[in-house]
Amino acid sequence: MHDSHDPDLELHLRSYGEARESDRHAYAQLVLPLRGEVALEIEGRQGRLDPLHAAVVAPNAWHSQYSQVANQSLILDVGGGAFDRGPWQRLLERPFTAIGPAARKLVEFMGIMAATQPPTPSVLAGWTPLLLDTLTLGAPQPRSRLAALLARIEAEPGLPWTLDAMARTVGVSVSRLHALFRSEHDTTPHDWLLDCRLRLACDWLAGSERPVAEIALAAGFSEQSALTRAMRRSLDTTPAAYRRQHRESRSRPQ
Repeated sequence: MHDSHDPDLELHLRSYGEARESDRHAYAQLVLPLRGEVALEIEGRQGRLDPLHAAVVAPNAWHSQYSQVANQSLILDVGGGAFDRGPWQRLLERPFTAIGPAARKLVEFMGIMAATQPPTPSVLAGWTPLLLDTLTLGAPQPRSRLAALLARIEAEPGLPWTLDAMARTVGVSVSRLHALFRSEHDTTPHDWLLDCRLRLACDWLAGSERPVAEIALAAGFSEQSALTRAMRRSLDTTPAAYRRQHRESRSRPQ
């Protein structure tokens, strides 16, 4: 499908399913995964995207994508004069690029903002150059030992992710798993897992009509009351109050 839309800077939140979708358009596109994995092909070159790996699609390049797991990505459309500024050509030389720690923080920040309301043009105009600069800083970073594990947990948080199961997935001992989480994320496997499950549960509470009990199980909590206790401890709120608050914020006129 050819799309004649030509934005300067526009941001979207998207998820992809198992059906491969092909597309091309006159503007460039930056694909920035927030969670899960996406298989992407750009003009015959194939890559797998996850929260540590992004892609740059050149204007008029045929591309297709699909995913077999739960996923969500920020999609930045870049057209007109915006593409003529900044380090785009360097990014196009390696369309599948690593997301380093600084860029990851910028992507996470914009993901949180976009989930609440679309960012204003001025916010996008300030954020995009910072993101491009951090994506093109130095050589690509070596892949995190934990990247595949974290992507799997975010795609299937309801699985019984014990310490042994997490260590087996990475191919290390439990003590080495603790050391990797401490060096890469300054936290423990348990605390990271709880934070991940809470974040996904909050996303579903805010963005879907699924029953709270169903969300609790899907996010990996043993029952609804376990999710409620975790949200009280970490966020000082309950699932019902969190959902109500986000519905009210969406219904207010901008």
